[in-house]
Amino acid sequence: MKFGLLLSFQYRRTDPLASRLEETLELVAAASELGFDSVFGVHHYLGDLVVPQPLTLLARLIPVSGKMELGTGVFIGTLAHPVHIAEEVATLDQLSGGRVILGLGAGYRQHEFQSFGVNPGAAGRRLVESVEVIRALWSGRRVSYQGEFFQLEDQVIGVPPARPKGPPIWVGAGVPATILRAARIGDAWLAPPNAKPRYATGNLESFRQEAAAHGRLQEIRSYPIVRETYVSTSRDRAEEEAGRYIRDEYLDYSRYLEFFGAMFDDLRRKAFLWGSPDDIASGINQLATAGFDHFIFRMSWLGMPFSLTMKNLRLMAAEVLPRYR
Repeated sequence: MKFGLLLSFQYRRTDPLASRLEETLELVAAASELGFDSVFGVHHYLGDLVVPQPLTLLARLIPVSGKMELGTGVFIGTLAHPVHIAEEVATLDQLSGGRVILGLGAGYRQHEFQSFGVNPGAAGRRLVESVEVIRALWSGRRVSYQGEFFQLEDQVIGVPPARPKGPPIWVGAGVPATILRAARIGDAWLAPPNAKPRYATGNLESFRQEAAAHGRLQEIRSYPIVRETYVSTSRDRAEEEAGRYIRDEYLDYSRYLEFFGAMFDDLRRKAFLWGSPDDIASGINQLATAGFDHFIFRMSWLGMPFSLTMKNLRLMAAEVLPRYR
């Protein structure tokens, strides 16, 4: 079983960005020393929050991250050409010594699609083609590809990845149809932080069945899931310390997907890992029994003081992770 971090580097425009980025370096260095296995960055463009671009940030994290895997959770694969993604991520893989995981998603924010001139109705098909082109380029062979969105004629990648065939591609998805698509094209389904346990476990089984039906089950080596996680002495204490910050984060999400605001309290009770070390371990155990084996914790949210983030990280490392080592 592996444990990682999803960095919450989304900031208000009044925040001192240089200081926040230095905190990110400190957090990842501490996570590496405390035994975390991976670190992931989010990806967005434009909008009211400041969101640094993840591939650039992950490159900066290479020297402070030890042996941790470095991933995107997720990179919006429909808003960039797959040649660009393949070359950038292969370069990152070379720089890191083969520690990269490419998490890809179709995206969901209408202003991003509109600004990039991408038809959201075609985003799923575009994502499938992107994965096909990226994998073909990472093979090291010359590539000719004629798709609906992308065309290449006898081309070879400029920078090969560090590992043969390239980094694993995890596909983020939240609804049954897109989860089945992830089974057909991805090396893993990256389950989202707001998936309730019964929903996550039921769709994990559907994912496996779809992968098996397409002869791909043996290629699936990881079963990752993201969880909103805060550990303290009790649920009430966790809510007192961090509840306002995660609520603000989901209030911001509700501008793009309204149900996040309406369902927040239900999600907090059922989907988030929230409370004492025993509460956190109970939630992990439930999901691990279903087959999830790489838990990626988001441990800070919009406006949360860095001191609380570090407290959360250290308590997780001291009181929860040793139960699984």
